[in-house]
Amino acid sequence: MNKKELAEIKKNFSDTSGFFTLNRVVTVYIDPQKNVRCKTNRLYSLIPEEEGSVLMESLSKIFRGSLGKGLLEYSFPNAEYEEDGAQKILYDAMKTKLTDEAAADKLIVRIVNNLAYEAAYTIILGHCSYSIMSKDRNDESLDNAADEYNFIVAAICPANTSDDGLMFDSETNTIVKKANTDLIISREPTDGFFFPVFSDRAPDVNSVMYFTKSPKKPNISCIDDVLGCEFIMSAHGEKETFQAVLNDVAGDELNYTVITQVNEKLRELVANSKNETELPVLDGNKMYNILSDSGISDERLEALPAIYKNKVGDGVLTATNLVENKTTLSTPEITVNISKDATDKVRTTVVDGRRCLIIDLDDPAIQINGMTTRITGNSI
Repeated sequence: MNKKELAEIKKNFSDTSGFFTLNRVVTVYIDPQKNVRCKTNRLYSLIPEEEGSVLMESLSKIFRGSLGKGLLEYSFPNAEYEEDGAQKILYDAMKTKLTDEAAADKLIVRIVNNLAYEAAYTIILGHCSYSIMSKDRNDESLDNAADEYNFIVAAICPANTSDDGLMFDSETNTIVKKANTDLIISREPTDGFFFPVFSDRAPDVNSVMYFTKSPKKPNISCIDDVLGCEFIMSAHGEKETFQAVLNDVAGDELNYTVITQVNEKLRELVANSKNETELPVLDGNKMYNILSDSGISDERLEALPAIYKNKVGDGVLTATNLVENKTTLSTPEITVNISKDATDKVRTTVVDGRRCLIIDLDDPAIQINGMTTRITGNSI
């Protein structure tokens, strides 16, 4: 599934879209002990409007992540096509449009039994239909619908006891602590997924898209145990892996110039693919070129293939997950943040035998703790 296809579904996931319908919604409340406390299975059209809008909002947020960060696509291993496999369970629930209680319950049981979740939560499960419009060779939509994309989307929403702090008690004319034990179900899902994915403008039942609100800490149990796929690497993990490869290859050649140049080359790679539908990726060959252009010697680059193979394997890294939007220099006592367009204004040097960080200033006026002062002579 590429950026354009995700944007198409995201744009049309709404009551106001003439091409999209949320057909049926299943809601399940799970207590902290993994007990199903209540369950509903209703036609969306029969749900009261205020409640329905909240359900629609929660489900729509599953599509608001960025591909490669909050949204991670996985292909099913062969075993998951068997009777009790994740793909088979998801396919049956989608095919029966959640009208078959047994098929829907089988999916719910798989989520409840396998999802690692420390608190109470609610599963919101929806069956949706999207009319796929035909497009001409200029990528313009035509009036006729070529096919229909049926899919299910699940949102995992935490439930917490509300605590509104202090309140004024009009009977005693005092300010007291408000006692509130109502469980409030968040509109913000922490995890979710949709199946099948929308690829080449058609359903692809061999893949599923996982959503996480926290790209740095995805719920691996949802990927491995609920969806039956093998977790590979988070966006944060990709960055850490890339930095480990860079550090091992560059060794003592790693310095401010190399690091900022590598980041600039990555930013160029991302910018050049801005209008592409696929995410830009970095493999061993592209990394070799970037490091070479950034000043790493041929001698050090000889070790790159083996180091890359050891840390990344045969895979690739998502370039957008590797770019730093700013450069941060830090010591235990000092931290300096440099914007992406100002890296050339900073350099390191030795002055009177002391290692120094030099910052070129175009304007002698600078701000210290929000107050403006000017550099005069050799002092601030």
